[in-house]
Amino acid sequence: MSESQQINVSKSSVSKIAILALSIIFAVGLFVVGFDQGHIFSLVYGEQAFTDLYIHELTHDMRHAAGFPCH
Repeated sequence: MSESQQINVSKSSVSKIAILALSIIFAVGLFVVGFDQGHIFSLVYGEQAFTDLYIHELTHDMRHAAGFPCH
């Protein structure tokens, strides 16, 4: 009597490029929400961006909810 066994191996992998892209998006998002004090818009608006703090004001409540002190 011959008995055969079949082994199915499924390999579900995420590509390294996808992991890298998501890591970059996470790092930029963390910087924008947690640490930006006008740096992003200073590329366009110059020194005025450090006074206006547009992104800081837009993400102010999210900063406090995430535990980042901002003032």
